[in-house]
Amino acid sequence: MKIVTIVGARPQFIKAAAVTRAIHSAHKTKGHIEEVLVHTGQHYDYLMDKVFFEELELPKPGYHLGVGSGSHGQQTGMMLERIESVLEKERPDVVIVYGDTNSTLAGALAAVKLNFPIVHIEAGLRSYNRIMPEEINRALTDHLSTFLFCPTDQAVRNLLKEGIKDGKGRFVKQVGDVMYDSILYYAKVAEKKSTILKDLNLYFSTPNSKLQTQTYYLATLHRAENTDNSQRLKSILRALNEIGRNYPVILPLHPRTKKRLEVHFLFSKFKYIKFIEPVSYLDMLKLEKNAKAILTDSGGVQKEAYWLKVPCLTLREETEWMETVKNGWNELVGTESKRIVQGLKEMEKRKSSKSGKKIFGEGRASEEIIQILIRGMG
Repeated sequence: MKIVTIVGARPQFIKAAAVTRAIHSAHKTKGHIEEVLVHTGQHYDYLMDKVFFEELELPKPGYHLGVGSGSHGQQTGMMLERIESVLEKERPDVVIVYGDTNSTLAGALAAVKLNFPIVHIEAGLRSYNRIMPEEINRALTDHLSTFLFCPTDQAVRNLLKEGIKDGKGRFVKQVGDVMYDSILYYAKVAEKKSTILKDLNLYFSTPNSKLQTQTYYLATLHRAENTDNSQRLKSILRALNEIGRNYPVILPLHPRTKKRLEVHFLFSKFKYIKFIEPVSYLDMLKLEKNAKAILTDSGGVQKEAYWLKVPCLTLREETEWMETVKNGWNELVGTESKRIVQGLKEMEKRKSSKSGKKIFGEGRASEEIIQILIRGMG
């Protein structure tokens, strides 16, 4: 069986790492399974690209399409053209796409037009906010896919509402979240290998000379609806700056966010935020695990906070991961400064629930996906 895997952005590298390990394992026990990795180049910054491949021990991509940045239409169109050429050459049995980026949609469109079965990993997510490009990408990809692997029961229900169900040429199943597979594998590695807390001077010595982690907050900010709207961007930064008066707020800068800060001359206006360069996956896990709380507009970071049992405030009005909200680890606070600051105060006053079933599976989603594909394509 030949699999072509399309990736292009940081979260997809993390998901693909877990599935690639499962492919290699199955190859040893079940016979010949070949994976051809295609990197669209959607993320092209070293710390958001190459270093992830190195840390995650992902194989070098068979193809790097070098698309880079651009408008949604331009970027997706360039990817579609170049992915189509790869698929015509490789003639795979299935094409795997992940999540909801432009790389996801371009891969799915190229595959369906050439009649290759599409495997959508992380299918069925819905925020029901169609202003988000990700919402369009994920919905269209779901409707094009043959194999839809859902991370939660809610994702399966979302598909059913749209008439997408198991049977009649489609396979729909809740298998758990492949990112959970990855975090179980890499969290321990991060504790041993990452030096990010030391590098950022987030340790202090106690009277008995033991090193303790300083109290700090971690923030991430990258969604276009927040960064490209100067009013929202400034409102979020004012909240982070206010929070930073008491304890450090660490904000690794996504290239889009950094550009917006430079355009609006905002760096010097928020002196209580510690702006840093993008960090590697292992460093990010270390920062997340040891933070007092996380403030983010990232879907992936919301889940990572949940798995690491760190309180999370989501800087949006909706989330694809309502399960984390219902379980008490996540709160939607939007982008208004006072609401963000107040939301953090209220979250820290209460105890988050530490019970409940494992809504994202048992950490074996990748293995199950590959076994299903072997049976389905055999």
